[in-house]
Amino acid sequence: MLTTLKTSYTDTRAADLAWALGREALPALAVLDLELSGASLQLRLLGASHQVLLDSEQGRCSETVACMPGSSTPLPLGVAKRIGGWEYEFAARVETLSKGSFAGRAQELLALVADHPNGLAGTFPGSPHAFTAMLAQRHEGQVRWRTWHAYPQEGQLVVTRTSVGVRMHAPL
Repeated sequence: MLTTLKTSYTDTRAADLAWALGREALPALAVLDLELSGASLQLRLLGASHQVLLDSEQGRCSETVACMPGSSTPLPLGVAKRIGGWEYEFAARVETLSKGSFAGRAQELLALVADHPNGLAGTFPGSPHAFTAMLAQRHEGQVRWRTWHAYPQEGQLVVTRTSVGVRMHAPL
């Protein structure tokens, strides 16, 4: 699903993104509710950021990547944690692209997500390559999602990848 977000695009920077687990649902500009093999997943666009809420019999997982005033947790390169009955893994990277490469990559990603049944993307009025996009799937017992946060004024694309799976207990 592709939507135009009803908010002005402000010159936020990729470096301003922060990461948090366990936050309550924040006000969203667009939402996509999914059922993925017994797991309820909600993809939420928060402007130039995202939030994912996952609920299943293993518990609840809430991931937020956003410009959060006062946050002391910058966007990490990688995280692995246990959350209730879940094993949570998160990875992020920043791609810096030339203006031409950035425009092509933006079009490619928006086309990928817009027509995908588990995809949500929002573009900002006034900047055709300013967007946030999310894509989710269930694969081999894991719920996975990828996100892209575009900052055309900097030529930067923040890419995240998350997987959440049932925690396996080691044999005695």
